[in-house]
Amino acid sequence: MIRIKILLLTVTLTGIQSWAEKQPNILWFVVDDMSANFSCYGEKAIETPNVDKLAQEGLLFTEAYATSPVCSTFRTALITGMYQNSIGAHHHRSGRCKNRIPLPDGVRPIPEIFQEAGYFTCIGSGLKNFDFRSLPTKTGRRGKTDYNFDWDTEIYDSHDWSKRNDNQPFFMQVQLHGGKIRGAAEKHYDILEKRMVSQFGLNPTPHDLVELPPYYPNDSVLLRDWATYLDTVRITDWHVGQVIERLKKEGIIDNTVIIFFTDHGISHARGKQFLYDEGTHIPLVIKGPGIPFGRKRQDLVEHIDIAALSLALAGIQIPPKMEGQNILSSQYKPKEFVFAARDRCGEAADQIRSVRSEKFLFIKNFFPERPHLMPSNYKDTKLIVKRLRQLHDEGSLNSLSKQLLFSPTRPKEELYLYQEDKWQTKNLAELSKYKDILQNLREQLDQWISKTKDPGPETLETYILETEDQMSSTGNKVSRDNYRRNSEIYKKWFREGK
Repeated sequence: MIRIKILLLTVTLTGIQSWAEKQPNILWFVVDDMSANFSCYGEKAIETPNVDKLAQEGLLFTEAYATSPVCSTFRTALITGMYQNSIGAHHHRSGRCKNRIPLPDGVRPIPEIFQEAGYFTCIGSGLKNFDFRSLPTKTGRRGKTDYNFDWDTEIYDSHDWSKRNDNQPFFMQVQLHGGKIRGAAEKHYDILEKRMVSQFGLNPTPHDLVELPPYYPNDSVLLRDWATYLDTVRITDWHVGQVIERLKKEGIIDNTVIIFFTDHGISHARGKQFLYDEGTHIPLVIKGPGIPFGRKRQDLVEHIDIAALSLALAGIQIPPKMEGQNILSSQYKPKEFVFAARDRCGEAADQIRSVRSEKFLFIKNFFPERPHLMPSNYKDTKLIVKRLRQLHDEGSLNSLSKQLLFSPTRPKEELYLYQEDKWQTKNLAELSKYKDILQNLREQLDQWISKTKDPGPETLETYILETEDQMSSTGNKVSRDNYRRNSEIYKKWFREGK
């Protein structure tokens, strides 16, 4: 009865009485490297009928943002409902070897909380005969976790909900490869284009339907890359449809809350790892018992809110220390501001913070003397980045591309009217008419940094520990050598105060 009372107090919405006596299943779709390129979000080049149907029958958030635009820090924040900075786990792939990161008192991964409430916890592909890449398989496996803190693998009972007890509710994470399916080289594009025909009976997305951001040239390599990325969106949509069909066949769809989102934006030169919309704006769609039908919300929300609302939907008390909020609560007050942070990614050490209001995006670069396209083994192995560098060397990029991608320095502050400036290309920070707005956003960001006790950059000693660990776990010698050369550059910049 306690959980039922909590549920009635914490979940907004109609139709609760009909299902309050039975805890719902909670199912997440967590998709790698994908922006909101779905028809229900206005994408014109492709159709995504399954995600669109979720939106038509549920609740779509137009302004959902990641608090971090890279996998491990996003997932660390997601699974705890905490800003990654406030728990000291804000550097990508950190805390894996000698530099251990324990969770602070009062902070726990939510699968553990679900287990204590009687839920069966699982993480996998959501399908018995397909893996996380939507490829046929005969063996199930657990899905991606990628947490930057010490955790017990026993917080997950299985890779699939089929192993639960009769009528036991489950918390399931369907982890999908998403934009990573397209790979980073021409041979990967070839494989994916052939797969679209052989596995799905679909023609690859035509390159002439692609509309690139204005700072990427309409070059054949970049157009093909984006087209294959859109094919991964179509594959993701197919997989969503297959999981929903399974829920229907098993007769549990009506007691399952489905929450669909991605872990950050498209992996590209100004997307993943950066705080512009291309990196942080994500889709968020919720459907299930008690969720409004066919509604849209345009208020600002953060991805850490997914943890809090999931617990609330299950009738489980939200931990007092959790920073994510139950955005479905009748007591919830819409946020005036949302925040994001980028820190070290691989060997590429950086510190960027942002605050977003209803109209403005303010970004602070703490290392403005470092270029946007800094040395990065991860980024520089991608064909698209190699091509951008080649075009830059040839002098064939337009002025916007050179300014935003290849300037040797970055502005200390950036201010954008992001709703009007879709790709954030017009920095308003030095215009006097925005002086008061800029000052207010500076203060809001400073307050957030103080409130979260943001640790900021690693010490040089910790940087060396972390990067040496990552190099030792890299099997490819070329990548390892590139990584090491780059890390020497960052150590030099550390010492120079750059």
